[in-house]
Amino acid sequence: MQNLDAIVNEACGAFAATSDPDALEQVKARYLGKAGQITELLKGLGKLPPEEKKTAGAAINRAKEAVEAALNARREAIKLAALEARLAEEALDVTLPGRGETRGGLHPVTRTLERIEGLFRSIGFEVADGPEIETDFHNFTALNTPDDHPARSMHDTFYLQGEDGKPAEGILLRTHTSPIQVRYMQQHVEKYKHLETMPEIRVIAPGRVYRVDSDATHSPMFHQVEGLWIGENVSFADLKGVVADFLRRFFESDDLQVRFRPSFFPFTEPSAEIDVAFMSGALKGRWLEIAGCGMVHPNVLRHVGIDPERYIGFAFGMGPDRLTMLRYGVNDLRLFFDGDLRFLRQFV
Repeated sequence: MQNLDAIVNEACGAFAATSDPDALEQVKARYLGKAGQITELLKGLGKLPPEEKKTAGAAINRAKEAVEAALNARREAIKLAALEARLAEEALDVTLPGRGETRGGLHPVTRTLERIEGLFRSIGFEVADGPEIETDFHNFTALNTPDDHPARSMHDTFYLQGEDGKPAEGILLRTHTSPIQVRYMQQHVEKYKHLETMPEIRVIAPGRVYRVDSDATHSPMFHQVEGLWIGENVSFADLKGVVADFLRRFFESDDLQVRFRPSFFPFTEPSAEIDVAFMSGALKGRWLEIAGCGMVHPNVLRHVGIDPERYIGFAFGMGPDRLTMLRYGVNDLRLFFDGDLRFLRQFV
């Protein structure tokens, strides 16, 4: 049998001369692998006389344990050396000045919403809010939307599921902020029912809305601002004046044109689309659809308890996301919601 001490000394020397983890495992195979020197010695025990097996086996096992101990010690030494080298490479100079706190800022759509709210507050409009999970009545029925209207279909509206996995009866994510107006009118009527003449309603309803739609100019979640003015002597001329004045103040320019095109909405009659054309810049001469509007349909007023024979008013709805795109020259709506800091830092 070979000199076990010589094998152990040879293995320890080979391990000590190795500084690479992979190379160390290759050296290990020479001694402890399937064909390693110590493994071969263990295999040869069967050929020894019975009286020598016990003594030889104990000696070989002691040699094996010594080699394994040397191997594990070298493994730990290599790991420690690598850690110390990494720490030295990544050492921090604590005497350097601090980097300071990064400066945050409002999202561009939030900036636009705050600007819209400020402009309408300046002409006497209140700002209302409401739930994003709505009932079918407030989202559709109260707004004179027929049962067979396409907007009610599963293709356009996110309906919520019940515990049985089926659509919950009449519960959905609001598709516009008009339900806020419905709730506001109901509360207004209840608040002033003791008066002979109800005070005027002037309110805007900003917020998130949800529809099944997604491309460069549409998102499943987007924002709307809807406005409402109800009184005894509110006319379409008031509507045109309010909207045109808002757009010129929002874009800080009198160098634009506003036009109203006949359209259809179930909750207004007559109804119109609102377009704007800039007289200068990259969009010069191009008409862009900005909002929808019209005189509030009598059925909507009846649903909230307002007498349509006495009171009249107008409503409008616009997309702050599109206004933000126009104001900042952004051509892809998805950039607002991707969370890319390279894009968002421009608005800080």
